[in-house]
Amino acid sequence: MTAAELLESLNLLDEHERIEAKRASDAGKSVLETICAFANEPGLGGGWIALGVVREEMALFPSYEVEGIEQPDKLSADIASQCRDIFNVPLRVDISTENVQGKNVVVVFVPEAQPQDKPVFFKSQGLPKGAFRRIGSTDQRCTDDDLAVFYQGRQQESFDAGIVADASLEDFSPEAIADYRQSRAEANPDAEELRWPDEELLQSLGAIRRNQKGEWKPTVAGLILFGKPSALRRCFPMTRVDYIRVPGRDWVPDPDRRFDTVELRDSLFRLIRRAQAAVLDDLPKSFGLDEGALQRQDKPVIPLRVIREALVNALMHRSYRSHSPVQIIRYANRLEIRNPGFSLKSPEHLGEPGSQPRNPKIAAVLHETRFAETKGSGIRVMRESMEQAGLTPPLFESDRGADQFVARYFFHHFLGEDDIVWLAQFRDLHLTDEEAKALIVVREAGAIDNATYRELNKVDALAASGALRRLRDAGLLAQKGRGSATYYVPTDRLGSSGERLSSNPPALSAHPEALSRELGDLSRESPGLSRESETITSEQESARQEARRVLLAALPGELAARLGALGRRSPPDDVRAVALGLLRHQAWRLEELGTLLQRNPEYIRQKYVQPLLQAGLITMTHPEEPNDPQQAYRAVSDAKE
Repeated sequence: MTAAELLESLNLLDEHERIEAKRASDAGKSVLETICAFANEPGLGGGWIALGVVREEMALFPSYEVEGIEQPDKLSADIASQCRDIFNVPLRVDISTENVQGKNVVVVFVPEAQPQDKPVFFKSQGLPKGAFRRIGSTDQRCTDDDLAVFYQGRQQESFDAGIVADASLEDFSPEAIADYRQSRAEANPDAEELRWPDEELLQSLGAIRRNQKGEWKPTVAGLILFGKPSALRRCFPMTRVDYIRVPGRDWVPDPDRRFDTVELRDSLFRLIRRAQAAVLDDLPKSFGLDEGALQRQDKPVIPLRVIREALVNALMHRSYRSHSPVQIIRYANRLEIRNPGFSLKSPEHLGEPGSQPRNPKIAAVLHETRFAETKGSGIRVMRESMEQAGLTPPLFESDRGADQFVARYFFHHFLGEDDIVWLAQFRDLHLTDEEAKALIVVREAGAIDNATYRELNKVDALAASGALRRLRDAGLLAQKGRGSATYYVPTDRLGSSGERLSSNPPALSAHPEALSRELGDLSRESPGLSRESETITSEQESARQEARRVLLAALPGELAARLGALGRRSPPDDVRAVALGLLRHQAWRLEELGTLLQRNPEYIRQKYVQPLLQAGLITMTHPEEPNDPQQAYRAVSDAKE
């Protein structure tokens, strides 16, 4: 990419995992960490760094601008030299200098390192501290699990292949081995390993290995798959599944409020079945009568295939290094599964073909017994199954800091009649079908990000970014975070009206076209604020004037008089002076300024607030979160009108 293309991509998208912009005028720590991360990240194909480009944080909606590099040749030489000397293997990067907007920008392309060269790390720091990965648009210091990914790429040993020193062959359960044989026979009756004795079978599966003394010993995978409950309790005391029933929609840490909890500990095949039974016994049921059938059939509100795949994914991909249980939490409106171990696959690529198993020995056994879907397709299968059932799409969250992966499956049927009624209150915004779907997800889940919007509406990252910004600018969503960590939460306008209208699951609209038709009818019944113009009814105008009178009553007499003297066609300098006077008196939100000045808040932002911010005459009340829904503005102490 050219520097201009990189800048355009950064400003169009809320996230970009393959592009990094930096002010850097020297080959400092930040630049080198990004180079290390791009070189290491599996499957990314490397990435670009644009040096001399800065993010303008003081703007209401920050964007990237060209600042330039004064000595591009020196910077280029320094980067090439550092890449050659500072890492454990020399890195060859492509460096070029381009002129953008009359200023020099240095563009560095970092190719992905070969598998045998990973992990790339700073020689002075060693492993794992000196190695970095590119996760979303951030550079993350590697953990032991990250290093395992690199070593697996070099065909070195994974954690689940390691020997459990204090275990013996007596710790295997004959019933668990027989369970595997039965499952394998159902998947492939002609599998040759079914004819082998148990010891040879365990060897072939990587369940046992010889130690340094030549003795056969169980591996981590072997005990997890075939261990007796007593052996699992002794060797992996926290490797269990906790099924927790929580009344309501939120986890409330109240010592006087007891939760129903069931602890499950068993060999993996039995554990999956027991966990599935616990979930099915407790989930809400729907019923139907198939054509030609004489008896109704009760079905769990979440499809059985989704439940099974969710449990298998949690137990297959969890970190067995971590001494924490898998938690299945049943709330009033959703099923939430939390497993220790963040996703080794970048969250942006969940659902795409290909897999990065943390436990390859365990994963291989689950795949060949058909407990798990074809490699890399589990997330996609769950999304498609939820969509076919007419349910809200599942949401997935990978948290490296907490070393945890969370999956949420909602009981709510998607785009039902009550959703249409709820969306009617936003008819003045002329929402598209895709935007309406996004608001339903936000109402149920409390947040949405670019990846969720893309999967929900089958659009690309650019279209998703534009739609989410449109909902943000309309005052329905507030933007949080930055880069690939950008997400959107409901504002007061959406949150205050976001309560469900009914506690009963609504009926599903038969066709997507019904949403378009019903939203269109509602829009025609009551025209309101469009994207291009604003049409205010008499009731809305009366409410607006009443709100203005309340705000005026709290102002000093002189300031209120100056404000009252402003007309709709007053000179911009007069409006600017009054606006600055208001901000010297106290902090105001954009909506309040719009009400007082009788002008559109977006016009106030562009015409007055942004120029005053850039001039240093006013400041934000929450500068660390420029897009905070409660963001307000006030004058600095020495601001002059």
